[in-house]
Amino acid sequence: MSDPASADAATAPDLASITKNVERKKAKRLEKEAKLAAKVAMARATSSSGEKKAKPAKEKNKDEEAPFVNTTPKGDKKDVSQPMGSGYNPIAVEAAWYDWWEAQGYFKPQLTPAGKVKPEGSFVIPLPPPNVTGSLHIGHALTVAIQDTLIRWQRMLGKTVLYVPGYDHAGISTQSVVEKRLYKTSGKTRHDLGREKFLDTVMDWKEEYQARITSQLRRLGGSLEWDRVAFTMDEPRYKAVIENFCSLHDAGLLYRANRLVNWCVRLNTTLSNLEVDQKELTGRTLLNVPGYDAKEKFEFGVITSFAYPIEGSDERIIVATTRPETMLGDTAIAVHPNDPRYKHLHGKYAVHPFNKRRIPIVTDEIAVDMEFGTGAVKITPAHDFNDYEVGVRHNLEFINILNDDGTFNANAGEKFKGMKRFHARVAVVKELQDAGLFVEAKDNPMQIPVCSKSGDVIEPLLKPQWWVNCKPLAEEAIQRTRAGEMVIQPKSSETQWYRWLEGIQDWCISRQLWWGHRCPAYFVRIEGLEQDTSDGKSWVVGRSVEEATERAQKLAGNNKFTLEQDEDVLDTWFSSGLWPFSIMGWPEQTSDFKMYYPNNVLETGWDILFFWVARMVMLGIHHTGQMPFKEVFCHAMIRDAHGRKMSKSLGNVIDPIDVIEGIALDDLHLKLYEGNLDEKEIAKAKTGQKKDFPKGIPQCGTDALRFALCAYSSGGRDINLSIMRVEGYRKFCNKIFNATKFAMLKLDEEFVPEPVARPTGNESLVELWIFDKLNLAVDKLNRELERRDFFEATIAVHNFWLYELCDVYIEAMKAMTDESASPLTRKSSQQTLYTCLDYGLRMLHPFMPFVTEELWQRLPRRPNDPTPSIMVSSFPTYDKAFTFPEAAKEFGLVYEVAKTGRSLAARYNLQKDIQLFVRIESDKDAMLVEGQLPTILALTKNFKSAKVVRTLEEIPAGCGSDVISSTIVVYILVRGQVDLDSEIFKSQKKLDLARINLNKARKMESPADYEQSVPADVRAANEEKRKLLETEVDNLELSIAMFEKLK
Repeated sequence: MSDPASADAATAPDLASITKNVERKKAKRLEKEAKLAAKVAMARATSSSGEKKAKPAKEKNKDEEAPFVNTTPKGDKKDVSQPMGSGYNPIAVEAAWYDWWEAQGYFKPQLTPAGKVKPEGSFVIPLPPPNVTGSLHIGHALTVAIQDTLIRWQRMLGKTVLYVPGYDHAGISTQSVVEKRLYKTSGKTRHDLGREKFLDTVMDWKEEYQARITSQLRRLGGSLEWDRVAFTMDEPRYKAVIENFCSLHDAGLLYRANRLVNWCVRLNTTLSNLEVDQKELTGRTLLNVPGYDAKEKFEFGVITSFAYPIEGSDERIIVATTRPETMLGDTAIAVHPNDPRYKHLHGKYAVHPFNKRRIPIVTDEIAVDMEFGTGAVKITPAHDFNDYEVGVRHNLEFINILNDDGTFNANAGEKFKGMKRFHARVAVVKELQDAGLFVEAKDNPMQIPVCSKSGDVIEPLLKPQWWVNCKPLAEEAIQRTRAGEMVIQPKSSETQWYRWLEGIQDWCISRQLWWGHRCPAYFVRIEGLEQDTSDGKSWVVGRSVEEATERAQKLAGNNKFTLEQDEDVLDTWFSSGLWPFSIMGWPEQTSDFKMYYPNNVLETGWDILFFWVARMVMLGIHHTGQMPFKEVFCHAMIRDAHGRKMSKSLGNVIDPIDVIEGIALDDLHLKLYEGNLDEKEIAKAKTGQKKDFPKGIPQCGTDALRFALCAYSSGGRDINLSIMRVEGYRKFCNKIFNATKFAMLKLDEEFVPEPVARPTGNESLVELWIFDKLNLAVDKLNRELERRDFFEATIAVHNFWLYELCDVYIEAMKAMTDESASPLTRKSSQQTLYTCLDYGLRMLHPFMPFVTEELWQRLPRRPNDPTPSIMVSSFPTYDKAFTFPEAAKEFGLVYEVAKTGRSLAARYNLQKDIQLFVRIESDKDAMLVEGQLPTILALTKNFKSAKVVRTLEEIPAGCGSDVISSTIVVYILVRGQVDLDSEIFKSQKKLDLARINLNKARKMESPADYEQSVPADVRAANEEKRKLLETEVDNLELSIAMFEKLK
């Protein structure tokens, strides 16, 4: 739901020239690729014809693959019978799979033969509808990554799953961007076109950007049910919006009133409080304001004091304001009833210096703080929210001095009439100075309200609008949330939820726009009767003109009347607030509504928890009697690598497709001209892009991007996104690709998987270890996804693949599949490898749908397994049959020996013919490690030999060593290959530290009452730590002595 960043346009190359430029670059790239392909072909031809060969250094060009071209017909299954590529190419891997999934109907909810939800249950997520203002940005990619991960996971768990796509018309944002583009390209305004033609223009924009967004969602792999696509202004949603308005009005919760609103002069419309940002100022600040000359700056962060003359005397009363121009609409001065300085003025009047209006002095203990300033407060009820309340309490006159376009009207006086509001500010201060009434102006730290869409300074303005009384709706939402009907994660968001709902204010739903749902409200103009359009007395609402006419007849009685529909449209959130049930067909009781409502999860950014989520909950309870979803998960806001909010003018807004495909810096620059930035902003954005992406954005692929975004989701409020990290996960994809490619060589043509994935009893120690690790990873992955901890979930599957399957088992099994291995050993290791690959790819699939499908399709199927796609296969779950804690512990020791040996080799910079010795005191451990020496050598690669010894005397002189435990020490022979003085120095430093730690450990065990006061488990841990340190000290002393002898 959050708005993609957008910005103003002034002067830029026209779109046609930009498009030509992009096409030219594309053509050049294709030409370059064609030349490369031709060069490779020529080199091969030359080689085969016996002509002079190229130099060996350049022969690598022969192995370069031609650029990938997708030849799979749309909707057909990709042919994976050909050999795998030389390396991971995300464009090639991702091609064709999405269209095939969709053609196969895998995105549709799977029901029982009777058309019911499956016994496993249902799982429904509504896509927060992206605004049709522009393309998706990286924040939308985060939404899809998290949501589709959950959707694919739940689908693989066997549930009836529905992921509903849709789009939001985004009233203010879309109308604003289309108006800017219209003026930029034709010099016309919407008024030049007229309402109907302008709406046609906006609809054209909507169609273009909806298509663009749809393409992005598909590229991101979102398994959305495209036959149920919704738009907030389509016919079913129109019916829902009309019902929403009329139902709330009939229930007495929606009313019309002339009240203060947040008015944006630039957009010429009302805004809700949530669409207004508060800009912090520390003191006097000069700011540009939209709609004024770019060279003009106006003073903010200043409090101005001036005097009002008291009627009938020479006395003056001093007031202060941060908006001196509003004094033209002052209708009172308030003082505290207990302030002795002003008791003599109670009930008296001041005189307005410019229009001579009598201004009453009223007492108000709510509005006035005696200790602040002079203790006298000017009151402008028609232009200040606090003053409005004072005006209501004291029945003051409400004088509106502002036109909708930000100029002053006749109520401001002849001198100021027609002036722009901030020009009037300067003029008022000058007039006060000339009249001798100006006192002072000084710095004043403050906040100024700014429109989140246009950046304009907001003006409180009296407007007759439609309002929703939210208090009773919010109370019900609070009560039901506390009762556990809906869970909000993370907990920090839940705290804010209650705070906001408890302080909720009435919601202004009128917008002075053309693009949106027009209010289904009609003014009943009764012939011969004087009526006020400001209140709701002469208004009727109706689901149709016929219903409105019927209600109007009752209101008018026998009098003649005409119906005039309200020109305003409804706030965008008034329609998107119905999203979870309107997409299911509400207000009709459709089969979808009965089957899939309430939704299971609403996943969105925390920044729209109140904009959107609160409104969906309040309206959902009111209209359906149920919470619209069982869980709300709030993801973080994506910032750039420096922690800055993403903004087009900074050049740090990232299109997810650019991360997927990669993009050159020049092309990034060109894309800036597609928006509405002016030349200055474009120059600034280019600088930002050059700094952040000096070589452009590398090609990362969809899978790496999705995985990275999930890995960033650790429950915090912000994500500082680094493209380098995304690129790191592309390398992870490459690792998976190459590991599977290697594994396929080990699964020869004769290999047939066992019918069921179960240990056979013939497994070696490392096989039992990898099964145990697989089972632990599966268990952790499911638990973390259930907890919505995507960071920990990605760690579980990443670590299994990288550090357990690839780094250990695949390396260890090489010896088990060579020619010297027995057929039983070879078969067992192959079956274990197959199970790990099969389960490992399924575990990864929710995060990385494309590469997992590509690789899984290349694996053979188990006998009688007809599963056509990994996305409809079963997700792995914890299985006790794969639990081998004792074997895992034993192999853990073996692997520790191998790791320690590698660490020693790295420490001494030894790279070949390395000799390893393991001194072990325990018979059991010695027998274990002795039997696993071939595996240790497989895991240590460049080691020449490995040997278990039982005594120090068996260790050759000149070894470096490291301690694993108090009974196991690992050695490698370094004699003649190291600087002895340097090694003695380093060992002595380690020995000094080890002795200090040993003394601390002994001291911990020395108190007289140690045995009685310290728990047994703590004593055992302390004893083990002391023994380890004693072994370390002994070993270091021996090493130093040995190195000394060799000198």
